Amino acid sequence: MKSLQESTRDLREFISVLKIKKENSGHFPKLTIITPSYNQADYLERTILSVLNQNYPNLEYIIIDGGSTDHSVEVIKKYENHLTYWVSEKDRGQVHAINKALERATGEYIGFQNSDDVYFPGTFKRFGEATVKKPDDILYGDLFMVSTTDEVTEILKTTSYSLTCQVLEGMQIHNQSLFFKKTLVDKYGKFDESYRFAFDYEFITRYTAEGTTSVRKVEGLGGALRVHADAKSSTIAHVGEEEHVKIQKLYIPSIGFPALNKLRYLWCRLRKTAYFALKFDFKYISYRLSR
Repeated sequence: MKSLQESTRDLREFISVLKIKKENSGHFPKLTIITPSYNQADYLERTILSVLNQNYPNLEYIIIDGGSTDHSVEVIKKYENHLTYWVSEKDRGQVHAINKALERATGEYIGFQNSDDVYFPGTFKRFGEATVKKPDDILYGDLFMVSTTDEVTEILKTTSYSLTCQVLEGMQIHNQSLFFKKTLVDKYGKFDESYRFAFDYEFITRYTAEGTTSVRKVEGLGGALRVHADAKSSTIAHVGEEEHVKIQKLYIPSIGFPALNKLRYLWCRLRKTAYFALKFDFKYISYRLSR
């Protein structure tokens, strides 16, 4: 595992300037990336660069801006020659913006990155290689935490997916490093606009609840959540907690007898430690314990 300082250096260099180059990997599936945007001009350019600098050879990039009043549109126009589609108009919020883009998306796989978050170097290449080996319905990786100055402050490594743990313990997959097949949207529907915060928790749970969706963690897929005062994780965290509880109540009956749920929850906690222990990743176990 790279040190936080090394990860910071790599990320800052990666999103410092546009670096477009021709890549010849046409066997990779078409990938649609969606960025919902609203008044995040201070971070938006870095988000865009983190997508374009992946130099993914089969990319469709859509930005849906909600009618920003800062200089977001200027930032978008700077890169519009590299975008498949963009618009800036009033909408009903983040989830509505993503759903508008889903209606236009033509990629076999879809990912979305908020206008203050970023992808890490090499993520799309690792995604493409993974799909060639085994085209699972959902692929995901690890989550980094970054500051307003792109300093990597923490890494949250994910484990293999468990619906039981998703319901009882909470979010197992983070949108910052998530890619899913468009056929899942066609089958299970778009994102639920009634959720302001936990819509990603809801749709991942809904998409996997039947047990027929193939889900796989891929090493080397990385995205970063930016921590800042205006982020939803800072301003409406209480809403997220309430929405998580609501979703959990919807799905708890589907995973068995309620009396066993406490034991299942403890199993989920132990499962994480066992997952990294079996990979001999004791450095990360020690790191998490120290946090």
